[in-house]
Amino acid sequence: MHDLRTIPGVGPRMAEGLIQLGYERVRDLRGQDPEEMYRRLCRLRGAPIDRCVLYVFRCAVYFASRDRHEPRLLKWWSWKDTHAPGSKRR
Repeated sequence: MHDLRTIPGVGPRMAEGLIQLGYERVRDLRGQDPEEMYRRLCRLRGAPIDRCVLYVFRCAVYFASRDRHEPRLLKWWSWKDTHAPGSKRR
């Protein structure tokens, strides 16, 4: 869990969710689909989960998939639907 907590925005509960999904280390998140991760976690928990979790997942995948990071993209709120890089709703 400690390794996952190096990801900006990932605290103990978020790390627990990532572990439930099968991700034990930061490197396990490289190239993953945050939207699919979010849907899977909702199914596992049996209920919709706050969309902020999706935004943290987007940030986590970004963090894990690159060696260099734009500081503003290391904040989970930069990954909201209307702000996310590549978002059609900008």
